Amino acid sequence: MAALVKSWFSAPEVNPINYKARTIPYFNPIDKYGRTLWFNIFGFMIAFLSWYAFPPLLTVSIKKDLHLSAAEVANSNVIALSATLLVRLVVGPLCDRYGPRLVFAWTLILGAIPTFLAGTVQNAAGIMVVRFFIGILGGTFVPCQVWSTGFFDKNVVGAANAITAGIGNAGGGITYFVMPAIYDSLVHKRGLSPHVAWRVSYVVPGILILAMAFAILVFGEDTPNGPWRNHTIVNGVDTSSANLVQSAAATESTEEPTKQASTSRKSSVSDGKATGDVEIVSSSKVDAIAIASHEVIQQPSLREALPVVMSLETLNLCFGYFNSFGAELAINSILGAYYLRNFPALGQTGSGNWAAMFGLLNVVTRPLGGFLSDALYKRTNSLWAKKLWNTLLNVLAGVVAIIIGVIDPHNRPTLVGLIALLAIPMEMANGASFSLVPHVHPHANGILSGLVGAFGNLGGIVFAIIFRYNGTNYPKVFYIIGAIMIGMNLVVAWVRPIPKGQIGGR
Repeated sequence: MAALVKSWFSAPEVNPINYKARTIPYFNPIDKYGRTLWFNIFGFMIAFLSWYAFPPLLTVSIKKDLHLSAAEVANSNVIALSATLLVRLVVGPLCDRYGPRLVFAWTLILGAIPTFLAGTVQNAAGIMVVRFFIGILGGTFVPCQVWSTGFFDKNVVGAANAITAGIGNAGGGITYFVMPAIYDSLVHKRGLSPHVAWRVSYVVPGILILAMAFAILVFGEDTPNGPWRNHTIVNGVDTSSANLVQSAAATESTEEPTKQASTSRKSSVSDGKATGDVEIVSSSKVDAIAIASHEVIQQPSLREALPVVMSLETLNLCFGYFNSFGAELAINSILGAYYLRNFPALGQTGSGNWAAMFGLLNVVTRPLGGFLSDALYKRTNSLWAKKLWNTLLNVLAGVVAIIIGVIDPHNRPTLVGLIALLAIPMEMANGASFSLVPHVHPHANGILSGLVGAFGNLGGIVFAIIFRYNGTNYPKVFYIIGAIMIGMNLVVAWVRPIPKGQIGGR
């Protein structure tokens, strides 16, 4: 236990072949691995906070000021997710080409522009346009996960990805506290009118976004091994081969004899059982180079992308994230309105505070999903454990969503408890999904992460449209979401976790 706690503060143990950390230095922001972890956490948190900054004020203040109908509010919720879907599809290949750090920073900068312009909105059309472009910020999830995957090895990557995304996702809950608090302060302490106050409120997230983007550009690092150009295959030339040869040779000369036994590649991957891929310690530096080179990022091309996009293993990941993250996004958009519908006395701030809980639980739930996924993987030495764990969580979330739909509680503690119970497996499933993603087609991690992330947004759009056409009949939509979650995840339950015969990335 003492050694575990020490690893949280000290420089991590590093895999000598791929330079990825095998422990997570949570509380060591000076170390490049810890620094990258926290840039991912806070970068995505601020992006998520700003992306979802409209719902907390849209329910009452903005709706009243701009004379919006319930349908117009619902339409803006759908449109806010549309841009993110497109951006995630684009930034995945961009991460493979230019590196996730630069893509992360520039996505934040582009998203800051419409955030600053939010206060210029005058009507429903303006709300929809500005929310569409603010949706760019939702695309930061992809470089966040790709960057984290590049710094942490297979034994801890599930936990690292879940922590960065989980605490980052909490921005969706934090915004329900922050935006009403800023608005109330401007009205009651600064004497601004409601018409002006909500517009000024959006300057705050805009400033935070720019500050984080410049911090990433100045203090962040592309990879553990230096600039991104040292980490990719360019025009068929493996630019990292020299480093792999050098590190493999060093490993061969310094490892203890007991650790030099070769591990069979066939048993490692053909049946979905794990070796940790590049975690293999071999007496042959040729084997070490071959295995590690399978995970060197390829610059995106049609030849590399098509097998990734078309594989059943990709479909399995996409279906899972479509439901878990998609449902979370759609529920986040209407949760304040649902509380206000069942408990009108709460008002805008009160309903927002209760709605915040759903997003804030991500601080615990999403990392827990990744941690337990890694633990199951370590215990069973099988990627089937990770895959079936993700399926189980999605099905459990579907069951709870159906219960909410059937009961529609008008007792506040009951509704709050059921929403929390829904958040636990749903948000844990998000962490479990991106615990499995790094194992599947790792040579195209950006493409795969972008595609899976985009499917999460597609789920959000589909579920938001269902909310849109059911008005305030929120319980009915919870029931529908639950049924879809169970059905889609059971349909792909038989799909193997990684392609048959996969060695490393291919």
